[in-house]
Amino acid sequence: MTQPEAPDFHPAATWTRPVWLLAALLATLASLGPFAIDTYLPAFEGIAQGLATTPVHLQQTLSGYLLGFSVMMLFHGALSDSFGRRPVVFVGLAVFALASVVCATAGHVGVLIAGRVLQGMSCGAGIVVGRAIVRDLFAAVHAQKLMSQITLFFGVAPAIAPIIGGWLFDWFGWRSIFWFLALVASAVLVLAARTLPETLPPERRQPFTPLALSRGYWQVVSDKRFLLLTLAAGVPFNAMFVFILSAPMLLGHHLHLAPTQFFWLFCWGISGIMGGAWASGRLAGKISREKQVRWGFGILLAVSLANTLYHYAMPATVFSAILPVGLIGFGWSMLAPCVTLLVLDRFPARLGMASSLQACLASLSNAIVAGVIAPIAMASVAGLAFVSFLLAFAGWACWKGYRIDVRRGQRAAV
Repeated sequence: MTQPEAPDFHPAATWTRPVWLLAALLATLASLGPFAIDTYLPAFEGIAQGLATTPVHLQQTLSGYLLGFSVMMLFHGALSDSFGRRPVVFVGLAVFALASVVCATAGHVGVLIAGRVLQGMSCGAGIVVGRAIVRDLFAAVHAQKLMSQITLFFGVAPAIAPIIGGWLFDWFGWRSIFWFLALVASAVLVLAARTLPETLPPERRQPFTPLALSRGYWQVVSDKRFLLLTLAAGVPFNAMFVFILSAPMLLGHHLHLAPTQFFWLFCWGISGIMGGAWASGRLAGKISREKQVRWGFGILLAVSLANTLYHYAMPATVFSAILPVGLIGFGWSMLAPCVTLLVLDRFPARLGMASSLQACLASLSNAIVAGVIAPIAMASVAGLAFVSFLLAFAGWACWKGYRIDVRRGQRAAV
């Protein structure tokens, strides 16, 4: 028995432009964070030379960015629940543009680190608030279609960011990358100011007081179904992400590919995510969310298990190592929009806060995989495949736990 969905409605009263335009705008807001990471990576060596610093010190520009991103991720949604969606988006974009200028004009690595921290603290607003806006405007089928379109557009950023960063570095030097980011944030700010509606009316806003916030956070994090759903969406992403994190070892050491050939893994993985997002949008309204999630997990588990069995029995090839990554990405992005909407539906009065905590927990799982699991698993292709299967299985187990709890609640209500 499936959980009843919220009634669908047409959002013409609050969004009169083409829905794809809203999807592109929200995807751009969500992509700003990953884009700010991937764009400057090709210039690492040039930045180190330009600022006369060491790679160890320069690495702190990435660590500081991720730290600021993770900390503020907890607060963007709560702020939008209290002050509205538009102000949080606008302030986030303005601060990001200012931080990019700080980075572009930095004469010392300490200033660059400070600018990167500020970038990280501001860019998460787009990811968190964008999800809340989707649920403010749409219900059921429309929300799933829009979330799928956002994922589809979102997949483009990781593919083009390193290319743009490399071009800018070669043509104009490393500072041009941060000037470019400042320009992008400013352009998106102008576009958002002209087109993005305020989707949270004053009567639905929450008080911004320590007591109200603490009660809200506790209400969300103590909800078992929220935690299970959040893990069901966030943990399986790492079944693909572990291969991306291990790319230098996987592609360079195990598969003996040149750095110029690394793009095959990234392009195929991104293609899988975009394909799954497209399939999710096409299936919206035709099958239930729960059935679509089962299909997504079915693909994840089948591919990751077959990948594990093959690589423990047979030597790895470029084809055998890269093909499963895209298929795993397909399965994850097929289920992710549905599970994300189920997460937000748990707290309709606290959409921003729920989105914040979901994003924060997902970032935490990514950090654990990046810092602990991937370094251990990357010793062999078979080890990576096995860890990928375990992560997919863990996500499926959380989903099953959620469904069991729902059925238990339905029986108790009879």
